[in-house]
Amino acid sequence: MYELENVLRPYAWGSTTAIARLLGRPASGGPEAELWIGAHPDSPSVALSSAGGRTAGAHAAGADGDGRHALDELIAGDPEHYLGRESVAGFGPRLPFLLKVLAAASPLSLQVHPTLEQAREGFAREEAAGVDRSAAERNYKDDNHKPEMIFALTPFEALCGFRPAAESRAVFELLAADFELAGLELPPLLPLLLEDLAQPDEHAALRAAFERLIAGGEDVSEATAAIVAALVSGAPMAPHQAELSTVVNLNGQYPGDPGVLISLLLNRISLAPGEAVYLPAGNVHAYLNGLGIEVMASSDNVLRGGLTPKFVDVPELLRTIAFEAVGVPMLQAETTLLGQEVFRPPFQEFQLQRVELEPGAEPVPLVQAGAAVLLVVSGSVLLDSPKGDLQLGRGASAFLPAAEAPVNVHAVSGATETALAFAVTTALKA
Repeated sequence: MYELENVLRPYAWGSTTAIARLLGRPASGGPEAELWIGAHPDSPSVALSSAGGRTAGAHAAGADGDGRHALDELIAGDPEHYLGRESVAGFGPRLPFLLKVLAAASPLSLQVHPTLEQAREGFAREEAAGVDRSAAERNYKDDNHKPEMIFALTPFEALCGFRPAAESRAVFELLAADFELAGLELPPLLPLLLEDLAQPDEHAALRAAFERLIAGGEDVSEATAAIVAALVSGAPMAPHQAELSTVVNLNGQYPGDPGVLISLLLNRISLAPGEAVYLPAGNVHAYLNGLGIEVMASSDNVLRGGLTPKFVDVPELLRTIAFEAVGVPMLQAETTLLGQEVFRPPFQEFQLQRVELEPGAEPVPLVQAGAAVLLVVSGSVLLDSPKGDLQLGRGASAFLPAAEAPVNVHAVSGATETALAFAVTTALKA
């Protein structure tokens, strides 16, 4: 077992305090958006194998002089030892998942992730064309898909998937009525969107409205400005207060951006702490605010669709989106016979276990299929495997090789604080 040092991503939308507060360390003073825990080659964690016995595993070949090794390189030295034969057969010689702590103080870009087939084709196409992997116009950073889930640690706000066209049409009808009530000229874009959303075929309706908005231009920016001005002046929002308040807030940060009105085509969701949602390929979404545990297949492939100054490839975006209305894909925890709380989205690459231990509690067997990573967010835990022990305090994390299973999670002897940890492993049969 290896204690980890992890990479903190300082994206501008990140909170300056939330991750530091969660993990019990001083804040950096700048935005702290995502803490990456895993072996993605862009920001691999560093595994520690010395300094006070912080690891209980062999196979540390390739470490530098102080016993530190990038996790992706460590795994590459003996994939079956670290990942397990089934994981290597199913996902190749790489850790198939990535755990993040995500802290959004302002909205992330409107985005969608490709299917595995789209990712492989798109990556090969851009490689063959010689597009630099760090180029702003690069769509596919790797050849993997990126299904994901988010577990809310605080109240968490998001946009997630298309709502039924009729529901979106009702919001735009309210906006049209607001203009008529105030005696204001109706923005020419509104009747066109109402016509798009009235089409009997749901797929065609959603695609037509989305394409009209993502095209941008003066008609979109002027309509957005007029709608926001009406709302700020007191135009009625009920019964769509949350959606229309979101329009005002988004426009304050991205004035006239197509994503502002696209938000009205999407489900506006509020997660309470402890709730989770999963996001398959093709699902248009944007996290708006909150702190959460995010888990995904190990990929950084993102097609952006607005609310960003970054590159937006509209044709590729349209090829990637699933234009279908979906219910909010909430993810309920399953409780095993041994009492573990496990979140299992419909993806083979990962599942999330929440481990809570009161002082003096009996140990909890870790759900582990192949390799696992674990993060402690409060208290301390002792990890016990057939090959050794590893104690982790608040804010610490570890990589657990497949060869070291089974692992039990113990409350630390004499502890007075409840321990809480999150662990990720594959969803393959253990």
